[in-house]
Amino acid sequence: MRFVALLICALALSACGVRSPFRQLPEYEEEIYLALDGTATLNVNASIASIVALRGANLPTDPRARVDRGDVRRFFEGPGVRVTSVSLSRRHTRRFAHVAIDVDDVRKLSQVAPFAWSRYRLDARGDAVDYQQLVGKGTGRAVSNVGWDGSEIVAFRMHIPSEILFHNTTGTQRGNILEWDQPLTARLNGEPLDLQVNMEPRSILYSTLLLFGATVLAAAATFAIVIWLIARKGRPADAVRPS
Repeated sequence: MRFVALLICALALSACGVRSPFRQLPEYEEEIYLALDGTATLNVNASIASIVALRGANLPTDPRARVDRGDVRRFFEGPGVRVTSVSLSRRHTRRFAHVAIDVDDVRKLSQVAPFAWSRYRLDARGDAVDYQQLVGKGTGRAVSNVGWDGSEIVAFRMHIPSEILFHNTTGTQRGNILEWDQPLTARLNGEPLDLQVNMEPRSILYSTLLLFGATVLAAAATFAIVIWLIARKGRPADAVRPS
């Protein structure tokens, strides 16, 4: 019964967009909260070893070594991006970095060294907005004896700001959250990954506010009509009332 209850909770959390506790967490993850104007918030959640092996950072991979948050911050800084927070954690005896970045224009993100392995495109064509991210071969440094067993994955997650018209992911989709997964071994070998999304040109927030405003106006109009009908119905009685 406890197992059944735990399974139901896990499925409910997954339906709400929360990661299942049974799902393997990525060794390296880029998570983008995209806006239709090209601005974005980008979170990188990755082991120090994967940042070194995939992106060539000069950071210590020994889990007993001290990792300087300032070094992590400086590695991810660049033109058009601002690192807003850096935190560290430990998982499977490896050190992990969690970096939050504000991006001025996602189309220029490849000018920043940690993201130069990708080419970004965001084009509006009237009835849709097209996004494409082509991830190519990385420029990294060799690492050894970091505890990888071959089951590790790399993930690219996107939070889409409007209704999704098309996507090419075969991975996880929860609402407007898409994910493309790739084995870490394939990413180390530079196997390309093509992320494609077509979306509505109006944001979900705009559509929600428009619907809310229309609902308020409809309710106000209905209320006004009801008051008018009540007032109109009361007039004959007032007319025959003796003075």
